[in-house]
Amino acid sequence: MTPSPPPSATPASPNALVWLWLSLVLIVLDQASKLYFIAVLEYGRPVPVIEGFWNWTLVHNHGAAFSFLADASGWQRWFFSALAIGISLLLVHWMRRMPRQHWREALPFALIIGGAIGNLIDRLRFGYVVDFVHWYWRDFHWPVFNIADAAISTGVVALIVLTLLPRRPE
Repeated sequence: MTPSPPPSATPASPNALVWLWLSLVLIVLDQASKLYFIAVLEYGRPVPVIEGFWNWTLVHNHGAAFSFLADASGWQRWFFSALAIGISLLLVHWMRRMPRQHWREALPFALIIGGAIGNLIDRLRFGYVVDFVHWYWRDFHWPVFNIADAAISTGVVALIVLTLLPRRPE
């Protein structure tokens, strides 16, 4: 009979951290798109993509989603930076403990982490978040956003929807 290896030498079961590749891809795409649009757009000047619906418009968001707290005195930069770090660390911790096959939680977590870190980089680098996607219809204007914002929003919606849907038996 062969002795079993000590507990510390047993391989860890695969966890959901593998999904962080998606976060990394989102961070790279987000930062590359922001650098591109900073280089080619004039601040605040819309460039039509689809007339009557979509413009590229470079703006700086000093607040959070939908410019929440954008008019505050500057403390919001550090508050939202700390929030992004805290939420990202918490989600990574949960992913580390989550089995790899739990994609219904891991995928949305990866989207949220990628978006949070993409915008965190902007806050630390510029003091604001770079936004450039401007959708509108007649007099209704959706707040200008970026790839990181879209990833966070998609992650939150996916988390809610996938949590509410019944699981198939494994």
